[in-house]
Amino acid sequence: MGPADYYEILNVDRSATDDDLRRAYRRLAMRWHPDKNPAGKADAEAKFKEITEAYNVLSDVGKRAVYDQYGEEGLRGGAAPQPGGADDIFAEFFGSTPFTYCNTAGGGGVGGGNARAGRQPPPPPPAWNSSGFGRAYRGDPGAAGGGAASAVAPAVESRLACTLEELYVGVTKKMRISRNVVDAAGRMKTESEILSIEVKPGWKKGTKITFPSKGNQQWSQLPADLVFVVDEKPHAVYRRDGNDLVAEARVTLVEALGGTVVVLTALDGRELAVDVGGGMGGEDEPVVRPGYELVVPMEGMPMPREPGRRGSLRIRFDVVFPDRLTRRQRAQIKRALLEDG
Repeated sequence: MGPADYYEILNVDRSATDDDLRRAYRRLAMRWHPDKNPAGKADAEAKFKEITEAYNVLSDVGKRAVYDQYGEEGLRGGAAPQPGGADDIFAEFFGSTPFTYCNTAGGGGVGGGNARAGRQPPPPPPAWNSSGFGRAYRGDPGAAGGGAASAVAPAVESRLACTLEELYVGVTKKMRISRNVVDAAGRMKTESEILSIEVKPGWKKGTKITFPSKGNQQWSQLPADLVFVVDEKPHAVYRRDGNDLVAEARVTLVEALGGTVVVLTALDGRELAVDVGGGMGGEDEPVVRPGYELVVPMEGMPMPREPGRRGSLRIRFDVVFPDRLTRRQRAQIKRALLEDG
C-alpha cells in the first residue's frame, strides 16, 4: 500500500486554505461517520480515521510543511508540531489537544480541558454541531479536564398507541416523522421519513423503542433520540394484568348453580367456550358465586422472554339474582339445597 495523499483524501488542491480544509473535512466527516453508515460500519470507520488524520496534518502549519517537502515518511520521522497547527486549531475549537477516534457507542466528550490558562474554549465547529455524531471523541488521556464535544439534546418521547389485539399477536407500525436537520452545506432543512416499528407479541405498556439521532437537530446540539413509548388502548372485554388477561362474565343464579358455558372471542379471533359449573370438574366442583374467579391456563398474553408460554385468562363472575320468587319457588329451592345437607 503506497503512502497516503492527504490532499487527495480531503479532495482539495495543494493550495487549499484553512477554510477550504475545514469545509472539506466537515463535508467528508458527515458523509463517512460510522453512525451514518450502519451497513458498512467497518469501512466507514477506516475512512473516517483516514479523513481525520489528513485534516490533522494539513491543518497544522508545521506538519503540512514537513508533509509537503518529505511526504508521509517525513512525518513519521518525528517532526514536531508547530504553533498554529492542528494542535492549536483543535484547542481553539474544543479547549484540548487533538482527538483520537474511539469506537464506543453512546455519549462521549473531548477530554483534556483547556490547555491554556485563563482562556475559555470557544464553541465546537459547525461540523460537529450539525452532523448528528453519536460516538465519542476524547483528547489527550494525560490532560486534565473533560469538557463535552457537544451537548446532546434530551430524548423526545412519543406515544405509540396499540390495541390489545396488536400487543397479543404483534404488529408492524409505520410512522411518518418530520424533523429539522442540517445538510452537508450547513443549511437547516426539514426532512420526512417513515419509520418501521416492530411491536413484538406480549410487549407491555411502557415498553420503549429508541431510534438514535432521529429527533430534531440544532446548531449547538447533537440530534435527540426519538423514543416511542407503547401505550395500551382500552378493550371492551379484556383487561391486562401483567401477563394475564381478565374478563368479566354475568350469569344468572340458575346458571351459577346449575352450570353454563361462557363464550368469549379471543384476541386472535378464536372462539373460546369455557364450561362453568357444569359438573366437568367432579363432584367437589366450586360454586360460582359473586366475585368467583375461574382461571383458564395459557389463554393470557404471550411472554416475550419465554417463547411458547402465555399467561392465564381469569374470568370473574357477577351473579344476577332474581328480583322476585314465589312461595313455591322458594320452597323448591330450599328443599333442593337441604337434600344434600
